[in-house]
Amino acid sequence: MIEEKKDKKEKGVVVEINREERAVLVAVIRDNQEPRQAEEFLDELEFLAETASIKTVRRFTQRLSQPSSRIYVGPGKLEEIAAYCEENEINVVIFDDELSPSQTRNIEAAMPCRVIDRTRLILDIFRQRAQTAYAKTQVELAQCEYMLPRLAGMWTHLERQRGGTGTRGGAGEREIETDRRIVRNRITKLKEDLKKIDKQMAVQRSNRGGMVRVSLVGYTNVGKSTLMNLISKSEVFAENKLFATLDTTVRKVVFDNLPFLLSDTVGFIRKLPTELIESFKSTLDEVREADLLIHVVDISHPQFEEQIDVVKQTLQDIGAGEKPVYLVFNKIDAYTYTPKEEDDLTPATKENRSLDDLKQSWFAKQNTPCIFISAAERINIEKFRTDLYGMVREIHCGRYPFNNFLY
Repeated sequence: MIEEKKDKKEKGVVVEINREERAVLVAVIRDNQEPRQAEEFLDELEFLAETASIKTVRRFTQRLSQPSSRIYVGPGKLEEIAAYCEENEINVVIFDDELSPSQTRNIEAAMPCRVIDRTRLILDIFRQRAQTAYAKTQVELAQCEYMLPRLAGMWTHLERQRGGTGTRGGAGEREIETDRRIVRNRITKLKEDLKKIDKQMAVQRSNRGGMVRVSLVGYTNVGKSTLMNLISKSEVFAENKLFATLDTTVRKVVFDNLPFLLSDTVGFIRKLPTELIESFKSTLDEVREADLLIHVVDISHPQFEEQIDVVKQTLQDIGAGEKPVYLVFNKIDAYTYTPKEEDDLTPATKENRSLDDLKQSWFAKQNTPCIFISAAERINIEKFRTDLYGMVREIHCGRYPFNNFLY
């Protein structure tokens, strides 16, 4: 959000006018990629921009085998984007991939406005969403690591500072070198701070005893926090925006005298920045140390199967790919489809398959238990609770065989 201040001579007051930033989105469609998929990826990028209070005005796409290593898109397309931004007073251009430092510098030289990539946008959203000191430290570390190799493009005045006693070589340092040293020192300090907090959190986890640990995982904005509130009767912040939850929330839940710990963690997303995965390592320790993962899926999303694959890959990347999983298809109340005509011989897709058809196909091909629910409308929640109780009980009884008679 941009805040503009204008002096009103009338009554001598200052009026603040909030104006939403205007952006254009840019993406490359690979040769092996369908245009429909590219549009859906841009839909997600637009949702990210909206979460960051940025209004999308237009989208630009170009089909290439690979993005240009110099300017991401072709020269003609870059000129077209720059001209449009100039004519329409665009504030920012957002690219749907992470730009290299050299790409960023080259594109900025041609643009009349700010240039950010997908990674920078996600980092900015995390910064806005961070509430606790721990989350703020994690996000700042990720931002510093992202910005360090890109500092060279932030300065156009690289003249050497005036030399003096104690400066290197007596001739002073360039401002960019000073900034790099400051950022490196800050990264070192943030890592030290996180290590201290990590030790405290490890002690907290060890003090929880031998209770079964269940962790909610899934793509961002699939309803994990809503489900968390429903199961644990707590009030975890839930909102229809991306990354509403950054801090891991752990609650003790009791089903029929059987206690277990339930945690809600940060949502995953396509092309999740590696800096965030690394800095949120301790937050994701709740996932790594869980006995059971509840993988929540938004069945109403057109690309829910791709989102499932993203979550599975992320779990593999953080060392939790072999955990037992309970697949929960949420938001069945929002599921829509257009039935095929009787003479339509095209293959069935998500857009023209009924929910019952999807249920049958997923029940048939899943090696893991799954269920279809609506957390918001409380549809099929009792069956979900019964299934979850059975899984937790099985883990608990395997750990404490002499207590079987209690449950």
